[in-house]
Amino acid sequence: MTSSEAQTKETSVNTSHGCILYIEGLTVSFDGFKALNDLNLYIDEGELRCIIGPNGAGKTTMMDVITGKTRPDQGTVFFGQNHDLTKMTEYEISHIGIGRKFQKPTVFLNHTVFENLELALQAKKDVWTSLTKSLNKEQKGLIEEDLVTIGLIEQKDLRAGLLSHGQKQWLEIGMLLVQDPQLLLIDEPVAGMTHQETERTAELLESLAGKHSVVVVEHEMDFIRSIANRVTVLHEGSVLAEGKMEVVQNDPKVMEVYLGS
Repeated sequence: MTSSEAQTKETSVNTSHGCILYIEGLTVSFDGFKALNDLNLYIDEGELRCIIGPNGAGKTTMMDVITGKTRPDQGTVFFGQNHDLTKMTEYEISHIGIGRKFQKPTVFLNHTVFENLELALQAKKDVWTSLTKSLNKEQKGLIEEDLVTIGLIEQKDLRAGLLSHGQKQWLEIGMLLVQDPQLLLIDEPVAGMTHQETERTAELLESLAGKHSVVVVEHEMDFIRSIANRVTVLHEGSVLAEGKMEVVQNDPKVMEVYLGS
């Protein structure tokens, strides 16, 4: 077995049971406050799942645990059946197929859209390689395909600093996509967007489901309604309700603690 084959075997994700993310009994405390309290959550392969909940419900802490930024006090988090994320570093987790997009775009403003995607593609490999090697035909084709997906093919030679807020969000999603993640964690993607940009973002995220598993944390309820098939409501670090949006939004417990209607 070659070293590349061994690495592929080591990083491959076992989803033979149809589930890509298993969170069981997850508890995280900060100075006695339980940010997560015996949380159980399961995400299917290829699913688009929306996570909602009031401030302090545990949404960000959950994402931090999945990506290795925060260590839990108790519980397990498995990526597929074979990767225990609680025993891995942030770097290791980012290289086995989990990508996270924060609320505020973090793109390279003085580089073009294409260059941003090139840097993201090379970041998955050795840093020195990225600084010294030019893209091959296959890599250029991958970036061009990505540009079409995120709707920025006409802006590929434009400096990222000149993009609109929504376009910067799409570029950052594209920077994750070129690394071919199996699981995408997207934090409040439509905050500050125009109505048109919000609609385009909904279309983009829906198009990614199937090829990728997508978890979206968002406060904008109209946006959630437009994309959600299955919604999980967090409250005080646990799952308050879960199911189809039309069922969840009419749940008396959810109406009381979050929707306010």
